[in-house]
Amino acid sequence: MSDETPKYDPLQQKEVIDDMFENWFLEYASYVILERAVPAIEDGLKPVQRRILHALKEMDDGRFNKVANVIGSSMQYHPHGDASIGDAIVTMGQKNLLLDTQGNWGDVRTGDGAAAPRYIEVRLSKFANDVLFNEDTTEWQMSYDGRKREPVNLPAKFPLLLAQGVEGIAVGLSTKVMPHNFIELCEASISYLKKEPFQLYPDFLTGGMVDVTNYNDGARGGKIKVRAKIAEIDKKTLEIQEIPFSTTTSSLIESIIKANDAGKIKIKKVEDNTAKDVSIIIHLAPNTSPDITIDALYAFTECESSISPNACVIVDNKPHFITVSDILKQCTEQTKHLLQRELEIKRHELKEKLLYSSLEKIFIENRIYRQIEECTTFEDVVATVDRGLEPYKKDFYREIVEEDLLRLLEIKIKRISKYDSFKADELMKRLQDELAEVEDNLANIVRFTISFYRDLLKKYSKGRERKTEIRQFEAVQATVVAANNQKLYVDREGGFIGYGLKKDEYVMDCSDIDDIIAFKRDGKYVITKIQEKVFVGKDIIYCSVFRKNDERKIYNAIYIDAKSGTSYAKRFFVTGITRDKEYDVTMGNPKSKILYFTANDNGEAETVAVNLTANSTAKKKQFDWDFSTLTIKNRSSMGNVVTKFPIRKIAFKSAGKSTLGGVDIWFDAVIGKLNRDEHGQYLGNFGSEDKILVIYKDGHYEFTNFELTNRYEPKEILIVSKYDAESPVSCLHYEGENKIFYIKRFKIETTTMDKKFLFISDTKNSRLLAASLDKYPRFEIKTKSDKKSPIETQTILVDEFVDIRGWKAIGQKINAYDIVEVKMLEPKVEEVITSTDDKTSDNDDSQNDDNQEDNDKQLALF
Repeated sequence: MSDETPKYDPLQQKEVIDDMFENWFLEYASYVILERAVPAIEDGLKPVQRRILHALKEMDDGRFNKVANVIGSSMQYHPHGDASIGDAIVTMGQKNLLLDTQGNWGDVRTGDGAAAPRYIEVRLSKFANDVLFNEDTTEWQMSYDGRKREPVNLPAKFPLLLAQGVEGIAVGLSTKVMPHNFIELCEASISYLKKEPFQLYPDFLTGGMVDVTNYNDGARGGKIKVRAKIAEIDKKTLEIQEIPFSTTTSSLIESIIKANDAGKIKIKKVEDNTAKDVSIIIHLAPNTSPDITIDALYAFTECESSISPNACVIVDNKPHFITVSDILKQCTEQTKHLLQRELEIKRHELKEKLLYSSLEKIFIENRIYRQIEECTTFEDVVATVDRGLEPYKKDFYREIVEEDLLRLLEIKIKRISKYDSFKADELMKRLQDELAEVEDNLANIVRFTISFYRDLLKKYSKGRERKTEIRQFEAVQATVVAANNQKLYVDREGGFIGYGLKKDEYVMDCSDIDDIIAFKRDGKYVITKIQEKVFVGKDIIYCSVFRKNDERKIYNAIYIDAKSGTSYAKRFFVTGITRDKEYDVTMGNPKSKILYFTANDNGEAETVAVNLTANSTAKKKQFDWDFSTLTIKNRSSMGNVVTKFPIRKIAFKSAGKSTLGGVDIWFDAVIGKLNRDEHGQYLGNFGSEDKILVIYKDGHYEFTNFELTNRYEPKEILIVSKYDAESPVSCLHYEGENKIFYIKRFKIETTTMDKKFLFISDTKNSRLLAASLDKYPRFEIKTKSDKKSPIETQTILVDEFVDIRGWKAIGQKINAYDIVEVKMLEPKVEEVITSTDDKTSDNDDSQNDDNQEDNDKQLALF
């Protein structure tokens, strides 16, 4: 033997180690994906959840079990310790679908944890027993230690994955499936089976609101926005009544306090009054707009968050990225397949029962059992019974085997003596009817599956209505709603601006996320982010907070072009430019400079006095220049010539009015916000004195301004309109105390802004049925004169039915026991028909100006 040892080869060893790490990593990644983090599409469960449910089924006796005991039983199948099992049980229990719970299981809204496993109890819900378990249709495998058997997948007859939602992080991929509404899932499955279109959107136990515009059917790349429901209690108080998914009341309050400390919002204090329902009370600081604060809460706190779904599931033992609709379709197909298998098993059982009942009937009624008395061996006995059944074998659905004969021979004499042929026939008739029903269901498996889902709806839909409201959210501009938590200062000569120059000139309040625009004497201007101190250029003539896309802020300027010596005037707006890039008001020639400059928030055009130098050759050395004669153009326009002569001084002479006219306002009823982007209902052109009239469904009205930051809750609003003092309000309402319906017309007499006034009765059960701002509205109402009378339809011309009275008047009574339905018809049209005979006489080509008024002039109402 040789004593030589093999030489050490580092390259070879490195290759071996690399191969080992590669294999181990792939094995580990595969294990994490398949066995821990990602759910299977068949039952929508991760392995730990499946094993918990299987353990509960094994323990199930109808009574509650201590969670500690369930954890112990689950550890027979799940090799990852009690902590992970306990957490998984609590998470499943809080979803209130598969488990019935008892004790303190925590609260997903507040983030409170559950009590210790030894104090809380659990059992399978009736729903879980109905849709998850069937011994005959379950595929089994051995547990990790080979001592027990466990299901590969539970035979789930419901899209559990979509009902519960799931989130998991594996190696190299993750999954996030949103929970969906139980009722909507059943209805979607029915629609799919009927080959009808369906749409699924998330629904969360915490309620709140969700914008599913970019949901993308739950696939990778989609996005949803979730929001808290915030109600305005009064002008000084807000209440958060529902919180968004993935947050808790404590984390939400922390984010609000943090935003307040950072100066993003202004509040006095926050109170958490959450008990049965979420109630977070926010007290606003003085002179703080509740509408702007609500938007700021959405912009700077957890009251709004964005979630990116990523539906990744295990299909055929591999991870797949699919859509929510695909998951539902596959789950529905699986439900149909499982129901078919159950029916086939049941059909086989019924056939076997019928076969045995027939054999028993033949065996007893034909006294075949008597023929075995003379047999000497057991083989002869079996053969004798077989010969006795021979004439009837052709009627059976399968061949009669020895096992069937042995079963007949086990019948006791006592049972034979008490055999009732009539009862046996009745039993066989029931079995045949049941078999016929099973055969019919198998032949119409789609119909049977639809019936199964409808039965689930009937049994389990109560209390599972949608909790999260589907809404479209407007994009909140942070710079618009941010509280002014800083002050802008300017060092004009030095060329610095910022909130840290407290010894220099104060300009205005601003927020720490604002952009600032600064104009200099040489005509250059720049937009930059607010900072503690930033250099923008010397000789600053104007600086202010910059609002992007603000076309109503107009800059008026007169500048001298150094190259030609000519002075130009221009009016321009700046809606959006590249930040920190320098632009020029002038034509860009060196040593050009601005002689006069103003910034006007609403496009005002003033008049200035222009004084030329004394030695100029102009005949007129002083004249007025009216900016209203200039057309507003973009920032790069040259402008109009003011004079070619040197200017000594330009002085303000008189203020002018806005040349922009009113503001066109639209109301988007979907999101409940005003806009200038032509979205929704056009309200009109608004001047500074105009206001908006809001009529609420609860019988209140309110005046508001037309600021774009105003919020109007769509569910509460009946009418949003530009206020016209000459237009009366017509309404149909029910007086709760007298139980009488009334129609009233009134003109609004109050002038207070942002205060609600009730214009119907304040008694219990009083309600507003319809309202109109038309001059001559028409209501079509369906009424009943008493309980037993048929429904009658009548059209009411409101202006003829009741006169205009005070806003507190109750109105004119409608003689009806009940109003079933109210429909607004097109208003009556007023037409003025004027017939005029103009009698003229021509005398020396002169016309007589005396026109005779026509006596037949008529006012016709249709």
